[in-house]
Amino acid sequence: MAPSTANGSLAGAKLHGRAFYESIGSPKFVLAPMVDQSEFAWRMLTRSFLTPAENAKLLAYTPMLHARLYEETAKYRESHFEATRPPESHPGATSPAPSLEPSVPFLDGNPALDRPLFVQFCANDPEHLLGAARLVAPYCDAVDLNLGCPQGIARRGHYGAFLQEDQELIYNLINTLHKNLPVPVTAKIRILETKEDTLAYAKNVLAAGASIITVHGRRREQKGHMTGLADWEYLRYLRENLPKETVIFANGNVLQHGDLEMCLEATGADAVMSAEGNLSDPGIFAEPPAPGQEGREYWRGIDGKGGWRIDAVFRRYMDIIHRHAFQREPPTRRPLFVVGDDEGWLVEDGKEGGQEEEGPARKKRKRDGGGKNEKCTSPNVIGMRPHLFHLMRHLISIHTDIRDALARCHVGDIPTIEKILDMVERRVAQGLIEYERTGGESIKTPEPEPKVEGDLAAESAGTGDVGGRDHDPESSVATVKKCKRPWWVAQPIVRPLPKEALANGSISLSKKEKRKQEEAAAAAAHADGHTEVDAIDQRQSSSSVEGIKDTTANMGKPAATTSGLVCG
Repeated sequence: MAPSTANGSLAGAKLHGRAFYESIGSPKFVLAPMVDQSEFAWRMLTRSFLTPAENAKLLAYTPMLHARLYEETAKYRESHFEATRPPESHPGATSPAPSLEPSVPFLDGNPALDRPLFVQFCANDPEHLLGAARLVAPYCDAVDLNLGCPQGIARRGHYGAFLQEDQELIYNLINTLHKNLPVPVTAKIRILETKEDTLAYAKNVLAAGASIITVHGRRREQKGHMTGLADWEYLRYLRENLPKETVIFANGNVLQHGDLEMCLEATGADAVMSAEGNLSDPGIFAEPPAPGQEGREYWRGIDGKGGWRIDAVFRRYMDIIHRHAFQREPPTRRPLFVVGDDEGWLVEDGKEGGQEEEGPARKKRKRDGGGKNEKCTSPNVIGMRPHLFHLMRHLISIHTDIRDALARCHVGDIPTIEKILDMVERRVAQGLIEYERTGGESIKTPEPEPKVEGDLAAESAGTGDVGGRDHDPESSVATVKKCKRPWWVAQPIVRPLPKEALANGSISLSKKEKRKQEEAAAAAAHADGHTEVDAIDQRQSSSSVEGIKDTTANMGKPAATTSGLVCG
């Protein structure tokens, strides 16, 4: 591998394409850009599960940043990207733009901690994008343009996936950076309606000067309950029809570690990116330890299935927050519990460390120091609660008192989060003890299956292949079974597929789409000599996601996932 500088240049010349990719170590795994969720602390947590050699093969992205705001607003820069140590005092909103010369490295893009790193921006103006990109260029290996965000805010702001109809603007945005930025430019897109249109889109991005193209195998409308499956065949089509030297990253359908190699093999991509799979399990890129080598952080059950323990991941995360966000040593901690250890600490003082005393909440917070919300402008601190809710989704669905304690916790209230960690450690210890005592029977509870239509439900329930997605693309049942672990293990959140969401009432067809499907079904029935009942059945079983409305916004039950956390 050719030696490179920290910003992807070789001997003073900016590298491009595969030469650039090789200069940063040809990373095989990629931590996706996620809105407010791929910040420094989470990147460090993800990297912490990897050996030094494995870390060289991991590329990480920052959260998506707004180019115009980043260029124009000092407060926005300070609260979203901490590349250098902050000054003792901040002059205020009218402070001048920071120097373009690197200063003392701090967190984001620190060569000793956080490389390789791409900084992602959303933008619709080439000059604003260039201005913002120049500010971060000294602290990253490349600047990425977000062309995949499907959320409503992207529609209103005219960026992300809502630029895909304006291919000229996309070309100008990328080309402006390619010609004027000292580091390479990359881009992340979504697939279009046809493979041919997607290929033309990718060619435009590459012709503009993108060194790497990331392709999310879902269309713009595939979000929330309509997320469905990413189409890896589109990515394989791009691989086979773009020049061989093109560097392609694949994104979509990566829930567990085993999916990484499956995606690479199916798509032919150079690297695979994980977003929500990483939020549920930041150890997703790490090789699981061999049987008998689990240690205290990894759990493996009687059936041989395992994963990283939630209390272990939570601990690692808190230690990173202490060391990096607050620049102090974390509290001294007891070894993580494994069955056979002394159990006396579980009943110390007759209560869990996270349980609160009687009395007014305000006075309690003042007494225990929890009322001091520390450094609340840091993106690493602001992101803590959303991360913990996602990470512990399966645990808090059972232990609702932990969920409630986390919901009541204020941003920056580190003492309270430490108490919640203590609650989690105690519950996990109790779960492990009960699992061993019952020979694994303690976790064998009936698993509710996604609600699907008629024959599909029977077919899903009867399948013996837990790979599932290949053989039953309309059901998530097999994937749920494949991914299921005890609640104390980090594991993915499996979304219901669109047809299931339609069946269980999470989404509904718009009047326009209902009418359209009724007319199409009636016409088809008339042509084939079918009855009106056949036409109705055909309409109800349609897998189209066009014109579907999400009904959960007006319902009391929570949605399957917090879809807004992941962008593009």
